[in-house]
Amino acid sequence: MENKSHAFVVGLFTLLLLAAGVFAIYWFGGSNEAMDEYIVVTRQNISGLNPQGQVRYRGIRVGKIGDIRIDPHDPGNILISISISRDIHLTRGTIAKLGYQGVTGLAHILLLESKQNADPLPPNNADPPRIAMMPSLVDELGDASIATLSEARQLIASLNAVLNEENRAHLTATLANLHTASAGIRPALENLDLTLRQMRTVLDERNVNNLSAALGEIGPLLTEARTTIGKMQQAAAKLDAAIGDPAASGTAALMPRLNEMAGDFSATARQLNRVLRRLEDSPQGLVFGVPSQPPGPGEPGFVSGGKP
Repeated sequence: MENKSHAFVVGLFTLLLLAAGVFAIYWFGGSNEAMDEYIVVTRQNISGLNPQGQVRYRGIRVGKIGDIRIDPHDPGNILISISISRDIHLTRGTIAKLGYQGVTGLAHILLLESKQNADPLPPNNADPPRIAMMPSLVDELGDASIATLSEARQLIASLNAVLNEENRAHLTATLANLHTASAGIRPALENLDLTLRQMRTVLDERNVNNLSAALGEIGPLLTEARTTIGKMQQAAAKLDAAIGDPAASGTAALMPRLNEMAGDFSATARQLNRVLRRLEDSPQGLVFGVPSQPPGPGEPGFVSGGKP
């Protein structure tokens, strides 16, 4: 009886093992859903992509990867066979990209619509249609990094060419000249500041008032000069009239008029002499005003013989 019980247990274990194997084959083999075959063509590196990997359409799992092989007609191409659900309708604008799952490094194929061609892509299991694989974000970043490093190397090489020994010597000399020039600017700025202070001193309120007063005195001087010139013109007119007067009888008739003209000329000369003497004695009076006259005898402040 004991042997029969052991045989029963072994037979039961064998049946359970076979059932588990059939279930595993069914589970890993997938359902009996109708699938269409396509081939993804790429020339890039597909590390991390393995057979039986996932195929996703716009992020949804729709199939799995079959075999991965080299194109016998073009060794530069890699052919990836994929099977996707027949419910998924692809277009001629469909493209493939490599997607990566988390940080595991496992890759899958991601199908996207580029919207460049919306015509349907009919399936043909005898001769599966081909879908081009575009560079993934990681590949684009890698290419961009390589290009950036190449440009950086070129930039460094250019900088080394520009900053050679001779140019560095010139740059050092230029900096030294700039330092010398900046040191020389400081005295000039100090002189300019001193000049501005002197100008402010000259153009203070008192001097500006004196200048205004001098400008006010110019008017009367000009008026007096015009009066003097007018008198000279009158004297010249009288002389012309005396010479051209037919009623005049010789020198006797002309002498009174000449005496009158001489008197006019004498007065005019005295006026001009007074104006010129004022300008000669105090030419600064035109700017700072006419200086006050020293007090005379009997006036407050008079000093006799230069001593108080």
